[in-house]
Amino acid sequence: MKSLALNAHPRSLSRRKGSRRLRTAGRIPAVIYGKHHAPQNLEVDTEEFDELVHKAHTEIILVDLAVQNDPVPVRLALVQDVQHNPLTGAVLHIDFHEVKPDETVTIEVPVESKGDPEGVKSGGGTLEHVRFKLRVRSLPKNLPDQILVDVSHLKVNETLHIGDIQAPEGVELLGDRKIPVFAVAAPLTAEAEAAAATPADGKQPEMIKEKKEDGAAAKPDAKAADKKPAGKK
Repeated sequence: MKSLALNAHPRSLSRRKGSRRLRTAGRIPAVIYGKHHAPQNLEVDTEEFDELVHKAHTEIILVDLAVQNDPVPVRLALVQDVQHNPLTGAVLHIDFHEVKPDETVTIEVPVESKGDPEGVKSGGGTLEHVRFKLRVRSLPKNLPDQILVDVSHLKVNETLHIGDIQAPEGVELLGDRKIPVFAVAAPLTAEAEAAAATPADGKQPEMIKEKKEDGAAAKPDAKAADKKPAGKK
């Protein structure tokens, strides 16, 4: 993973009200921590960070962080966590994890498929993406942005597990080797589709009769009501 340059400043405002003021001023509250230095509160320019994410196409980024007036000119760090506003998507806070070039780190990276599975093309099956991230360990320079897995050989009812994936050079895949990542499910039969469409209790939904409008109820025929049954002479 190639490191990208990013500027930061020591945070001048703290606590909740200070964080709000920072965001209003176009800055993002942040913190950097690691084994070699005490945690430090920072602030990052919002536009600069957005541009960095756009350039990297991901929020898993290795940065050369230049903190203003810091004794260490540039600090190598991973963007460990990014908090977003759930409504607007705006970045609320960034966690940087400082690392050393010769220090192995462990992170989770996205896993994506490439190729059209044989079981989908010729067998009518469906490709199922079972696991979306994989835990990896490597030196910072070897960290992948994502892991691409060729699934073109998968046939119907076949599964690809963590142990089947070839890790990039210098990268170790972590986790149980038997955990499924991709699978090709068999197509549903007509009976299975019908069963899926039927409610669990087997009952069909009741039809709700539309209520008649007020005054629309049937009234007895007045003329018919006035008629008396004919008596015998």
